[in-house]
Amino acid sequence: MQPPLVLSLQGRKGELREMSAEKVETKEKPLEKMTVKELREMAKEMPEISGVHGMKKDELLVAIKGAKGIIDEPVKKADASVAELKKKIKVLKSERQTALEAKDKKMATIYKRRITRLKKKTRKVAA
Repeated sequence: MQPPLVLSLQGRKGELREMSAEKVETKEKPLEKMTVKELREMAKEMPEISGVHGMKKDELLVAIKGAKGIIDEPVKKADASVAELKKKIKVLKSERQTALEAKDKKMATIYKRRITRLKKKTRKVAA
């Protein structure tokens, strides 16, 4: 059995630190977060994929996932409908009004932010 590989790294203040090889190795990034350059390097190593240099990022992702047998799951959209979101906005507006009448500015601003977020969601759902 071989002893674990130990690397010496120089810290900010010049001191030497030792790290084992397991800690130095980085975890593999998710494919969607990788750059086109990294995806091309990965695709070049796979014999099933050809024409790597002419592919765009989305084409590389599909090809690599197909070669590795990764099933691409569709992203779920927001479950809430516009009507439900507008009901929530109406409730929050009344709560904000009661907070303003009670001179509770902190809660009033919190409700205002929640209303703004819900309005953004309604625009996204409607689009």
